[in-house]
Amino acid sequence: MQEFWLYFDLGREHIADLSGYDHILFVTALCLRYSFGDWKKLLVLITAFTIGHSVTLALSALHFINVSISWIEFLIPVTIVITALSNVWQKQTMIKSRFPLIYFFALFFGLIHGLGFSNYLKSLLGKDQNIIMQLLAFNVGLELGQLLIVAAVLLLSFICTRLIKMNQREYIVLLSGAVFGVSLIMALERWPLKKTKEVEALVRENKDLYAERKPANTYYLLTENKLPII
Repeated sequence: MQEFWLYFDLGREHIADLSGYDHILFVTALCLRYSFGDWKKLLVLITAFTIGHSVTLALSALHFINVSISWIEFLIPVTIVITALSNVWQKQTMIKSRFPLIYFFALFFGLIHGLGFSNYLKSLLGKDQNIIMQLLAFNVGLELGQLLIVAAVLLLSFICTRLIKMNQREYIVLLSGAVFGVSLIMALERWPLKKTKEVEALVRENKDLYAERKPANTYYLLTENKLPII
């Protein structure tokens, strides 16, 4: 039982970790169009994201899938950018009619976010341990952490639109714009091909330096700690 609570805390802390705020930004963007009166819809929406997150975590933990982490780290902010843009483009009257589509995006984007955390989770899972129990505990904690973020976003919405009397549409556009800007910068910084070009440039730069010792290839530079591992 102690192990269950350990992984429960890991899941809860992961989603609320400010150093990994990309998940927080996604959940925030996902919830911006809703109020306290929509709590049932939000509960299902966040659960869809958790299911997607859980599927890829499980598949990765069981070594059924192996995806390049550099591309996943790039795609995570892309999902946030798309969600933020959908808040700006989609009219409030269209929320109910397109809600099933939002379910799909939450589920699909959850798959990507789950892959982003898979490497860390695999480092925690032991070979002889009960992986199913650990995954269950982690995702229960993850769901609780997400619900706390949702509650915070709804509270902010209530304060801005009800107490401060800010126009709801302006509130959605303002917050979505901020999330969009941060996520776009994050995506540009994580562009995988940019990292590849940086590695190739550093290899060429160090070619003469290492030619006398060993062939100047990427593998040598990585193993000699001359290049960052991507």
